[in-house]
Amino acid sequence: MEMLDQNPITPFGQRPLSLNSLRAQRDVRECPKGKPVHKWQVFRNICEARASLPVSERALAVLNALLSFHPDTVLTAGAADLVVFPSNRLLALRAHGMAVSTLRRHLAALVDHGLVLRRDSPNGKRYARKTSSGDIEQAFGFDLGPIVARAEEFAAAAEAAIAKRQALGILRERMTLARRDIAKMIATGVEQGVAADWASYHRTFREILTRLPRVPTCKVLQPIVVELASLAKAIVKALEQHLDPIEPGPLIPPADQINSFPEKPNPPEPDPAPGAHEMADSDGSRTANAIPIRMVVELCPDIVDYARGGIRTPQDLIATASTVRPMLGISPSAWEEARIAMGDGQASVVLSAILQRGNAIKSPGGYLRILARRAADGKFSVWPMLMALRRQGRAAGDRDPPSSSFPDDFSQR
Repeated sequence: MEMLDQNPITPFGQRPLSLNSLRAQRDVRECPKGKPVHKWQVFRNICEARASLPVSERALAVLNALLSFHPDTVLTAGAADLVVFPSNRLLALRAHGMAVSTLRRHLAALVDHGLVLRRDSPNGKRYARKTSSGDIEQAFGFDLGPIVARAEEFAAAAEAAIAKRQALGILRERMTLARRDIAKMIATGVEQGVAADWASYHRTFREILTRLPRVPTCKVLQPIVVELASLAKAIVKALEQHLDPIEPGPLIPPADQINSFPEKPNPPEPDPAPGAHEMADSDGSRTANAIPIRMVVELCPDIVDYARGGIRTPQDLIATASTVRPMLGISPSAWEEARIAMGDGQASVVLSAILQRGNAIKSPGGYLRILARRAADGKFSVWPMLMALRRQGRAAGDRDPPSSSFPDDFSQR
């Protein structure tokens, strides 16, 4: 006598029957009998396509545990052993000690999203009825059939996710290269005295960067990369117009000598001990509060784009800040006021923070004057600005840190 199909359709107890569960059962019925799939390959595809599947990482850990209870690596459609029936205790142990209440929640999520099926027994227990030869005749637990039936779907989703990730990686690379090229070309134009509206170029550059989200997508990055490439071409054209031989002009002093103070010259700096690279005040004393160069570079990475050879020493930061100062529209008088009130070192750190905040500061020159007056009254410290940047997570994560070693600290002059 032919046995009737006794696979239950509805769940035990008060659990409702969902349409997703019915759809999964239909997929399992229509799946060609004998179709083999590699269970761990399908699981890797599901993990790869997780962004397009409404399942959490913890739910995937539970799915991994369920798959581990099947003795074979290959799952075959229509086989009687596709139903696994571990107890919650054993399943929780293989799910890295997950709490049972959490386990139940993620099992329900796997069922709701059609990754597994419930095959509940009349009393809700999980067990298997075996023949006299030891073969499984009827099993009650979780059916892995949907994974076999949807194997091609998961493979296609994984391939699409990989292609999307690679496209995003290429766009991020192009954006990083464009940012580096534009910043260094603007810095070169300013340092070499090339006649062009560098403040306008820099303002356009910063406005484009303010549209970057914390979690970029291809849709958002594509137009930004196009705009950066167009801006880079315009800057290259402006620089190339000045490549023809021209009459030599007056020598431009180094950036760290601009706006120096002849009435208050600095004495020669003593050779510091190894690893103690601090900058002395004009009277030779050293400040107590030191700012590590590494911290400045990590929290204000945009300033590095304008440095000729990277920022490894306090002098590098001061020279780069002097180059960036006119790009931000800060007047020489405002910069000199800040240097007098804060010292070259702290003023350079403040300018780096202003640059990092971008269009959030509408008037960098006026803002710097306010901070300089507070510093003159002893009511300002640069540390809160740096800590605010750290909390806001504004440090660029797609930039490689300078490979050379850094000095231990950077003193506020």
